[in-house]
Amino acid sequence: MTLGETVLSKLAEWRPAGSGRHIFRHADAGNGWTISLAIEKADDLSCRLSEVTCERAAGKEPDLKSWANALARRVTGLMEPLKVIEIDERRNEAILRSDEPTTRGHRRSHYELKLHGNRRAVLTRFAADAEPAAKRASIAFVLTHESLGKFIDDLTGPIA
Repeated sequence: MTLGETVLSKLAEWRPAGSGRHIFRHADAGNGWTISLAIEKADDLSCRLSEVTCERAAGKEPDLKSWANALARRVTGLMEPLKVIEIDERRNEAILRSDEPTTRGHRRSHYELKLHGNRRAVLTRFAADAEPAAKRASIAFVLTHESLGKFIDDLTGPIA
């Protein structure tokens, strides 16, 4: 069973207490990854998320640049493909964003995947008015369980 499948299996059993934002966390000792989902709403088919965080306990490989470039090629289950925007080796961080934002009416939205070294990745979604100087804000996004499991596997799988 892949890590994504394991997380989805545990998520199917998970019942948050009350309404509002809840954190679902799964640590897998076998591969060293901890998956944290900031969930606003979950049902049998999907989750409304504000953030997905994947963090590994230790690891020397891959290097940041290799990981960022591999994820840009491999992550395909989101609404828009990701591309590498910046790799800051001094800060040991990389940013991937949607290749093309989705535009609906006068609003644009895009995913952002921020890598912290080779150990931590955080996925969020942002939206802003289509005006050039408009400020962006973090928004919730919906992923089907199937897309969420694939994203987790894409992010935590070995780099070829």
